[in-house]
Amino acid sequence: MPAHLDPTYRAQALASLGADEVDVLVIGGGVVGAGAALDAASRGLTTVLVEARDFAAGTSSRSSKLIHGGLRYLEQLDFALVREALRERGLLLNTLAPHLVHPVSFLFPLQHHWERPYIGAGVALYDTLGGARALPMHRHLTRSRALELAPALRADSMVGAIRYFDAQVDDARHTMTLARTAARHGATVLTRAKVTGLLRSGMSGQGPEEAACVTTQGPELMPNRYREQVVGAVVTDRESGREYSARARRVISATGVWTDEMNAMTGVDFPFHVRMSKGVHILVPRERLDLGTGLIMKTEKSVLFVIPWREHWIIGTTDTDWSLDKDHPVASAADVRYILDHVNSLLREPLSNADIVGTYAGLRPLLSGASSSTAKLSREHAVAEPVPGLFVIAGGKYTTYRVMAADVIDAAVAGFGRGVAPSVTANLPILGAAGYHELLEDIDSVAQRAGLSVAAATHLISRYGSLATELFAMIDAEPELGMLLPGTEYLGAEAVYAVTHEGALHLDDILTRRTRISIEVPDRGLAAAVVVADLVAAQLGWDEATKAQELARYQDRVRAELAANAAADDDAANAARSIAPC
Repeated sequence: MPAHLDPTYRAQALASLGADEVDVLVIGGGVVGAGAALDAASRGLTTVLVEARDFAAGTSSRSSKLIHGGLRYLEQLDFALVREALRERGLLLNTLAPHLVHPVSFLFPLQHHWERPYIGAGVALYDTLGGARALPMHRHLTRSRALELAPALRADSMVGAIRYFDAQVDDARHTMTLARTAARHGATVLTRAKVTGLLRSGMSGQGPEEAACVTTQGPELMPNRYREQVVGAVVTDRESGREYSARARRVISATGVWTDEMNAMTGVDFPFHVRMSKGVHILVPRERLDLGTGLIMKTEKSVLFVIPWREHWIIGTTDTDWSLDKDHPVASAADVRYILDHVNSLLREPLSNADIVGTYAGLRPLLSGASSSTAKLSREHAVAEPVPGLFVIAGGKYTTYRVMAADVIDAAVAGFGRGVAPSVTANLPILGAAGYHELLEDIDSVAQRAGLSVAAATHLISRYGSLATELFAMIDAEPELGMLLPGTEYLGAEAVYAVTHEGALHLDDILTRRTRISIEVPDRGLAAAVVVADLVAAQLGWDEATKAQELARYQDRVRAELAANAAADDDAANAARSIAPC
């Protein structure tokens, strides 16, 4: 099946929506939803995925970009979770997504001599659990050796250090590529397609063809007779406003922090709820910190990372309750100050607000628990069937998305009445993985054949894997697409490819998730937006008025986020951000 998610694909997918009953309808285009669609489609099940906004528009584009076992979970004695996550880390590094998941080292500064045996024992266990030896083993460092590796640190900030390895990922690109891989295996994947109601059967005298629609109006409007088999969903195309009835034997809710809203459609008491925890990150230029490795430090609330990210450092995160707008969580001035204060406690030359080129905030979907501290709520996941035919997956962490996806599909197909193959995704590389290493090993000749510099060819291969050859062909046909977008390290071809192959429909999709321009340049991508709009207008059918509207929406978003970053607290930041709908 083709995996070119262009406007023509979307139109055809919408036209087919509801034409026939499918085996599985997945609601939610984050990493778990995309993973579930791939898991189902690769088992031979007819599958449709619908996402209300864009792939990874919620939590899955706003993580710390780490694929890790959760070193701090060892301190909570959660060995099973760490083992599972480390096993998944090895699969992603070596088999599933080597083009998108890469090793990264961290330095753990030790504040006291007694910490060395205690923390060292934990890191040694981390190195051996779950087949974790996909990466180099940890090493103990003296203070002088640690300072050689990380000259930016104050000499009096540590008595020594431990260096260990984990992995990182471009979360939004990985999630989108999962969705494309699902499409390659036959799934229909749709963004800007919001579920506004559930289709049900089982009412007296009714069958699936006469299914009732229960909307989001709330459980108090849903009599008991509606609490029957879920046989699909009402899907609204947010681009046109048209409604479709998508029928399915099983419906999967993988809606993350929106899980409780989906639960409200069922009208029944639910066995678990999702609590939101906000995690904020800032980006500073790479040259601002003289470090040869990432950093990790414990804080009173969470763990703070300094993570290498191309030409930047990502610094975060926070861990605070959030009960405001789920669509647009933002960093307040208090969040930024918290991060700066903690990282500056280690640095010879403190960072300031003037060093920050970008910020972002994400919401962790945590299963509710007895503890009042979100840092202690379970990162494990749960699957439930609140009403027949509807399966809800919630909780978990990015690293274990594949296990979560397999678990919910296993639960959903258990009563199919016919044999369904077990999950194959542990051995199923996603698009771009096959041939990735070969391209890198031959990078000089690859770049020469593509007519690009080695740096440009490496950049594309590291973001697209073997799919980079498709961008090479675009640039060969239109050499101007090999030019850099203003103020960025991205090529014009990447913006066009986002629309012709990756399902991008709006400037925000391109600048925030297909690329990371919105957080990687000081102007938040305003200059690049003008060029990108010109590049993609023809493919998206934009006239001058539509193009101006897209630019205005993106500019409003940037202004709103900057205003939010200057606000004193969450309430004020949320109010500032809510001014812009994008």
